[in-house]
Amino acid sequence: MLKTLVVVMSVSLVCSFLVTTTSVLLEDRQRQNLFLERVRHVLEVVGIEGGSTDLISRYRERITPLLVNLETGEEVDPAGLPGFVHPDQFDFVIASKEPEYSQPIPDSPIGLKRKPRLMPVYLVHGAEGLEKVILLIVGKGLWSTLQGYLALENDLTTIYGIRFFQQGETPGLGGEITNPRWQSQWGGKQAFDSRGKVVIKVVKGPVDPSSSTQVEGLSGATLTTRAVDHLVRYWLGPDGYGPYLERLRQRTGGG
Repeated sequence: MLKTLVVVMSVSLVCSFLVTTTSVLLEDRQRQNLFLERVRHVLEVVGIEGGSTDLISRYRERITPLLVNLETGEEVDPAGLPGFVHPDQFDFVIASKEPEYSQPIPDSPIGLKRKPRLMPVYLVHGAEGLEKVILLIVGKGLWSTLQGYLALENDLTTIYGIRFFQQGETPGLGGEITNPRWQSQWGGKQAFDSRGKVVIKVVKGPVDPSSSTQVEGLSGATLTTRAVDHLVRYWLGPDGYGPYLERLRQRTGGG
């Protein structure tokens, strides 16, 4: 009996050692894969394409990742901060759970109890300077937490595109938020009016093709449609990126 116990414990220790060693050895590769996936999503929302071998180089050439304070709209130096709030490694879930880096959302319109105090922003540059601004948007859907990127043109008013990269909604219904056909109708819509008020709206049923502020919701997915409407308007508003966008308008003359 004792001999059997010793053998079992020895095998368990060896297996534990192997698992731990493998995890450590693969940690850098896993981190790199996560970064590459983030890069792919960021570039995709602004239509920058490329093979897997040059995605990172395109990202480094065209994208400036920033960290902003939502309350003040000021840019924050990520040096010395934990990795989960760095723009290239940002983890909304972890950041929202850390009291030092998060805050509650009273009467939350996006179904989340807390949000990070600091959020990532990605500036897209070209030959003529600032071309687009990419914002991370997050909120509860019907069955899942939705995460995506919303891109604004350099006038900081017109939407260039939207891409949801995380969702667990009903396939064929709410899950259609990842359908390129549905996402394509966002391009060219106006997020703000001339006074800076959020005017973009996801509505139930067909919209007037001439409308510059309405996006047609998903048929048979009322709750997911409503969730997308709420989260987009929230993150564009004063409790989201609003203060930062206003600062950026003043700095660049956009809007």
